[in-house]
Amino acid sequence: MDGRFKQALAEREAKGLLRRLRGIEPSRPGYVQREGRELLDLSSNDYLGLAHHPLLAARACEWAHEFGTGARASRLVSGTLEAHLAVERKIAAFKGSESALLVASGWQANATIFPALMALFPKAQIFTDRLIHASMHHGIAAAGVRQVRFRHNDYEHLAELLGKRQSSDDPPLIVTESVFSMDGDRADLARLVQIAREHGAFLIVDEAHATGVLGPGGAGLSAALADKPDLVMGTFSKALGGFGAYVAGSQALVDYLVNAASGVIYSTALPPSVLGAVDAALELVPGMAAERTHLAALAERLRAGLHAKGYDTGPSDTQIVPLMVGEAEEALAMAQAMEGRGILGIAIRPPTVPVGASRIRFALSAVHSEADVDTVLDIVGAAA
Repeated sequence: MDGRFKQALAEREAKGLLRRLRGIEPSRPGYVQREGRELLDLSSNDYLGLAHHPLLAARACEWAHEFGTGARASRLVSGTLEAHLAVERKIAAFKGSESALLVASGWQANATIFPALMALFPKAQIFTDRLIHASMHHGIAAAGVRQVRFRHNDYEHLAELLGKRQSSDDPPLIVTESVFSMDGDRADLARLVQIAREHGAFLIVDEAHATGVLGPGGAGLSAALADKPDLVMGTFSKALGGFGAYVAGSQALVDYLVNAASGVIYSTALPPSVLGAVDAALELVPGMAAERTHLAALAERLRAGLHAKGYDTGPSDTQIVPLMVGEAEEALAMAQAMEGRGILGIAIRPPTVPVGASRIRFALSAVHSEADVDTVLDIVGAAA
């Protein structure tokens, strides 16, 4: 088999699509060390700088000492600590939902949600924004269902497709993200809720890149709505500086997932140290309005500066700012040139993005400064 592995790797390298793991070391806020050099880190999802916050570290250590380094079992066996239940109540309050459920990771949440739902609604059709995350595509494929894809953020197209759907007693499912991870743009959740109600659909929203950053108290875009999506998931591994994920919705939904979602049933519960970091982040994030305002201003400064230099940043209006390049080889060359000048900006290539749409994905953090953004703009110009 090694011969085939090597052939596949060589083919990827020839197309500029080979990936390699490269280590980094932490440095001062907003920076990392690689091979003895300090780099301005524009490729992290640590949007609020909480991954190195002392309260998260202290509570992670405290809960590890108090409860142990592992949860010891799956949630339905003996892995549910009272601390898990308390954190789930905090998440529900944060999201403004009736209930919430902890899941090991965002990928696992999306991979397990859809098979569980389709077991209950086997004739349901799933209507997806064409740019949803790979984990959602995986979960839908695992459910054995063919997606009906609507054009990105094109709600007239979605409504048209829903109007032509097959007649069924099972409700259609609509699937989107609130902030799209590669383009940095937002869904119109109010409009999607309206469409869902008009068509009797069940609306699922991934808030991974909005949680902590957008919405009231950083609770995500769905938290601003009186009539919320039916199922919202998000992660603690980005703006909340830790690890793990949540699903928020009705009590009946959460109880059903506890009984039907294989990723919950057959997975060991989150360890106490991870849970402690989540608990601390949930305390801090609602009070970080100044950091969110600063982050939004930095992103606008970067977009304006890139536009002034003739670069396209796509539809971005969040902390994620893509510098659209085109071909994979060009994106790799630009990323390498920037790294040589002190900027870590990762090239995003197919299959993560479409062929011909490779880019440098800049992801800003509240720990960055205006001077950092101006440095990026100077270096991008020199690296082009």
